Amino acid sequence: MADVKEARVPDIGGSAVPVIEIMVKVGDRVEKDQSLVTLESDKATMEVPAPFAGVIKELKVKVGDEVDEGHVIALVEADGDAPAAAAPKAEAPKAEVAKADAPKADAPKAAAPAPAPAPAAAKAPSASKSSGPINVTVPDIGGKPVPIIELMVKVGDTVTKDQSLMTLESDKATMDIPAPSAGVIKELKVKVGDEVNDGDLIAVLEGEGGDTAAEADAQPAAAAAKPAAAEAPAEAPKREAAADVPAGGAPRTPPVSFDASVVMPDSVPYASPSVRAYARELGVDVAQVKGSGRGGRIQREDISGYVKQVMTAGVPTSAGGTAAAGGGLSLLPWPKVDFSKFGEIEEKPLGRIPKISAANLARNWAMIPHVTQFEDADITELEAFRKKLGEENKDVKVSPLVFQIKAVVAALKKFPQFNASLDAAGETLTLKKYFNVGIAVDTPDGLVVPVIRDADKKGLLELAAELSEISKKARDKKLTAADMQGGCFSISSLGGIGGTAFTPIVNAPEVAILGVSKAAMKPVWNGKEFAPRLILPLSLSYDHRVIDGALAARFAVFLANQLGDIRRLLL
Repeated sequence: MADVKEARVPDIGGSAVPVIEIMVKVGDRVEKDQSLVTLESDKATMEVPAPFAGVIKELKVKVGDEVDEGHVIALVEADGDAPAAAAPKAEAPKAEVAKADAPKADAPKAAAPAPAPAPAAAKAPSASKSSGPINVTVPDIGGKPVPIIELMVKVGDTVTKDQSLMTLESDKATMDIPAPSAGVIKELKVKVGDEVNDGDLIAVLEGEGGDTAAEADAQPAAAAAKPAAAEAPAEAPKREAAADVPAGGAPRTPPVSFDASVVMPDSVPYASPSVRAYARELGVDVAQVKGSGRGGRIQREDISGYVKQVMTAGVPTSAGGTAAAGGGLSLLPWPKVDFSKFGEIEEKPLGRIPKISAANLARNWAMIPHVTQFEDADITELEAFRKKLGEENKDVKVSPLVFQIKAVVAALKKFPQFNASLDAAGETLTLKKYFNVGIAVDTPDGLVVPVIRDADKKGLLELAAELSEISKKARDKKLTAADMQGGCFSISSLGGIGGTAFTPIVNAPEVAILGVSKAAMKPVWNGKEFAPRLILPLSLSYDHRVIDGALAARFAVFLANQLGDIRRLLL
């Protein structure tokens, strides 16, 4: 008979963090490692996985609760033995005793620090520290390499203690790596797209009265993430800070008043990694967003509200003017309808990828003046050659998309204005000398657009192999942020599904996108008679600020000619 066992919070650094999402409900069946809840700290978001398979019998937390290491989050009727769960269960009493006893045993120590207004007392500990080079390493992130998705500093920058240096992103969480001390960035050992693991050296910092390289390496990851709240002036706007006991055993300073601008310097907005990742997806500069959370912390709702404001009325620019972002549209409120009055309904939350895509598409459609040029390509000979090539290379799937990529690259070389990006102000056009093509891939979770890099340097069979590999990664949810960056032009092919034409939305900051529909046999007049030909419909959407109609028509005709005569693809 199955046992009811406890799913507990793993080691999260020794400080209480809030539950921001519950992913299961009572009665749900879960598999081992399936995510149960999402936690969020100032430095990272993380999902707590099920330690064993079974059925959720009871949830011990709700959204907004704060939990710590060893906290019971759910009771699970387990399918079998779960040895991994025994350790936290056995140690839970000790943890509880430690939490209960710590305030009593260490009460005299809590009163020892000088009051916040006394700057000399607040900074006394730094006297024992020494300046010098500090090695910044990756803390414990689970023993699995994860990619760097953002660098927030550059060589020569001056940083404060706990300022975020870079952001990592795994399948389960985003995490910022904080500076272990104030100082100057002397060397960066990594770049965006690199994968790092526990203990990897990522930067060298010239300390300013901070820890030395040896001392920094010896500190646990939890200490690096501890907020520097004690140095704030007493007269600053107040925000409660919970007094808790970190894993090291020493009690934190009792609740104090502090200004969010002291904790988070002006160069780093006061927002969690997940909120900043959401802002990046929408193209929002978080420095322009006013936070509504405690201490001015930027929430996800603040980002959404900012986008709505931009879409309806424009926003002030850094120069003090008004940017016509969103075109200054005066939109009516979204209609609110009680659909249940008309019949039976079912409500289903939108998935993560569709949510991100929806926001991007709405922005792109509203801010880019779209025009779509339609053209037909005669691919009769191309299709015959493709089938023959496939028969000769059965280990590689040679799809029509491979030829479309080659034709697009040829067209981009012929018309470089399509291989470009327009800046946010609409004043500068960046022409690219490389040819990276984004391919829209349909997955069970939604549409994603991985990028094939340097497509101009690869042959048909090489492109076919890479296309198969990247499509499989997309469907297996193994794409990294680097896999979807750096695109110059996108192709959205619906040829395998159907349709005669459509109007794809430009994938900003690109200036054009090619939509491909299903090829069909049609009678074509050859001068003497109607002959059956395989015709491929093409839909070219473009940014009319950058590309005029005549140029778009030439591009589309050239592209169709490339596909109509495969010999041209060799030029």
